[in-house]
Amino acid sequence: MKGYIALFRIRFMAGLQYRAAALGGLTTQFAWGFMLLLQFSAFYRSSPASFPMSPSQIASYIWMQQAFLSLFMMWFFENDIFTSIVSGGIAYELARPMDLYNRWFCQAAASRLAKASLRCLPILAIAFCLPDPFRLSLPESAGQFALFWVSAALGLGVVVAYAMPVYITVIYTLSPLGIRLVASALADFLAGAIIPLPFFPDGLRRIAEWLPFAAMQNMPLRIYCGDLTGAEAVRGLWLQLFWLAALLLAGKLAMGRALKRIVSQGG
Repeated sequence: MKGYIALFRIRFMAGLQYRAAALGGLTTQFAWGFMLLLQFSAFYRSSPASFPMSPSQIASYIWMQQAFLSLFMMWFFENDIFTSIVSGGIAYELARPMDLYNRWFCQAAASRLAKASLRCLPILAIAFCLPDPFRLSLPESAGQFALFWVSAALGLGVVVAYAMPVYITVIYTLSPLGIRLVASALADFLAGAIIPLPFFPDGLRRIAEWLPFAAMQNMPLRIYCGDLTGAEAVRGLWLQLFWLAALLLAGKLAMGRALKRIVSQGG
């Protein structure tokens, strides 16, 4: 366990070095956030009665999404892992006294947390100072705020566990392009990264809310903005726990099978 903690700390500290990249990302995220707010504002003015979330909830959803984008963005993968597979460097990783799945999991989680740590505070500070209806609001209660943090931690776990089979698949294909595009596009849409799940048609929404993608950013963001409260929020946490356990188990089994027939390329 000490080895994994040390690896996590090293990767986290390394991720904090990219301050210029974080500054550039902040500019992009503010522009994207305002664009989304203006888009939803136009929709709300045209048909306020059919809007499933209030403008205040939408504003909180969008700004929290932008503040913690690095935790939940599905198009972000660890290029170091892909490189180690394609170049043959994975042979050195297998020689180390660490479980490869756990090593990759810690590496991916630490990188996401480091990126989020650099970007979240400036976005939250400015979003809290904006005028209504674009201002980020606090949760209605301390309990709701606590549930958000629990859900965010579980959501991060589900995101990383979902990405692990993508890395494992590259052991067979030796090219990450196809599986990476399909996995990220599918997850971004069904996790509420493009449109929050309450805006989906009823039939599609009911299906999407039971899929592992709903256990990613959808759950913590909707809990924070007040769209999910009470028993619904608790059920959401149980759903996240279920999918985290299921994806971890599936990933472990897939890794075990892949390593039995792995061929080191290059070296």
